[in-house]
Amino acid sequence: MKSTHHSHRAGKPRAVRSVAAVAAVSAMLLTGCGSGESGSPTLTWYINPDDGGQDVLAQQCSDASGGKYKIQTSLLPRDASSQREQLARRLAAGDTSMDIMSLDPPFVPELAEPGFLAKPPADVAKATTADTLEGPLQGATWNGELVAVPFWANTQLLWYRESAAKAAGLDMSKPVTWDQVIKAAQSQDKYLGVQGVRGEAMSVWVNGLVESAGGQVVSDGQDGQDAKITLDSDAGKKAAEIIGTIGKEGLGGPGLATQDENASMIQFQGDKGSFMVNWPFIYSATKASVEEGTLDKSVLDDIKWTTWPRVNADSEAHPPLGGINLGVGSNSQHQDLAWDAVQCIVSPEHQAQYFATNGNPPSSAKAFDDPEVKKAYPMADTIRKSLDAAKPRAQTPYYNEISTAIQQNWTPPADVTEDAPRETTEFIQEVLKGDALL
Repeated sequence: MKSTHHSHRAGKPRAVRSVAAVAAVSAMLLTGCGSGESGSPTLTWYINPDDGGQDVLAQQCSDASGGKYKIQTSLLPRDASSQREQLARRLAAGDTSMDIMSLDPPFVPELAEPGFLAKPPADVAKATTADTLEGPLQGATWNGELVAVPFWANTQLLWYRESAAKAAGLDMSKPVTWDQVIKAAQSQDKYLGVQGVRGEAMSVWVNGLVESAGGQVVSDGQDGQDAKITLDSDAGKKAAEIIGTIGKEGLGGPGLATQDENASMIQFQGDKGSFMVNWPFIYSATKASVEEGTLDKSVLDDIKWTTWPRVNADSEAHPPLGGINLGVGSNSQHQDLAWDAVQCIVSPEHQAQYFATNGNPPSSAKAFDDPEVKKAYPMADTIRKSLDAAKPRAQTPYYNEISTAIQQNWTPPADVTEDAPRETTEFIQEVLKGDALL
């Protein structure tokens, strides 16, 4: 199952202000919070689409509450930007039914800054993050405070065809660099699997490269419109060089400019597949294709994995972070019960169950030790290691504007030059000042 990270679309500038502006319209969307048949309160949990796992957890935690509450789920749209819009509108309108929400990490600052999210009580924060991995913990924090509770986490791995790595003479037991995998693909006339589509996937890639090169897209994101855009740096130029090289040399394949996670997976499974950065759904999806008989088992047997490529040989990579945090609306009428329910949902046992059944990795280190997890995902230890090194995308209430600016300035990959970091920085600064429109 794919994360919800990959489809933010262009939004209006001033995301934070615009959510309040639509409050009047949104008042019509309000759905009051009902009561269960037994007279116990019904908590509404706004969920992102998955393979049914959140519904199962809602039922299990309702049963475990011993009649204290009943959780009903309400499905958010499939693409991330529509999820963000619906949540922001309802929260801005003071919707009292926002008891529990599944939140993409990049939305957290935008919803926390205006006070739309209730702060987790100290005991809840301590209990739910006792063994949370470093990347997911950062993604649930705003201004140095935990503002949501990590539920599941996602990260990209470097997937490779063992036959291609051997032919290139690469020792995959050691960390490899982007330069090495570029040369390995070139030397064999094979494709390097990346996502070149004009969408959130490009922001994910750029941020991972910049962070891995020791830089940041934005620093002091809490300063809102006055945040420092630090993309125009040596790290930004190195990211542009890597993306531009893959684009100009045709290494990403003929469809690179429109290639998303699924398309790069299909190309990677073909005869010209070599290396690919992508999310863990790759494994279960490839396995399913073999079981359906649409893919030869030899392909699955040839697929191996390691952590994301390094930008510099001597410094650790900081892979992309995705996943879902659970937030409680500040206007929820049942905040105490909602936090009780959140604690139940994110227990390590439930995170392990959710990973084994829905393919979404845990944010809890302990959940990775579950035997069912290890059986279903032989790369579980690599995912855990990757999540500890992962870095969130730019944490700022203006994430939507920044992501859209990156998507516009860094696609198609073949057109990316060393000027991209500077041009993007200037454009973002104009947008934040209100001098330019997305």
